[in-house]
Amino acid sequence: MTKTRLSAYVKEKRKLYGLTQEDLSQKSGVGLRFVRDLEQGKPTLRIDKVNQVLRLFGAELGPVEMPRDAYTFQS
Repeated sequence: MTKTRLSAYVKEKRKLYGLTQEDLSQKSGVGLRFVRDLEQGKPTLRIDKVNQVLRLFGAELGPVEMPRDAYTFQS
């Protein structure tokens, strides 16, 4: 798995608040395995569960504009 901005953000915030992965799991209501997968950058995660974790830090997932050359638009 590859580290992503999301995984780095979650790990950084968790450490900032002095939480272990187990603490984060319990406080957010997701499984410990999910927290580990999230922090390791697993590419397929449930958005609702990601948002459960992010809510603890006052954040949520949302659309982000990408440079035009980063995708192909087909009509």
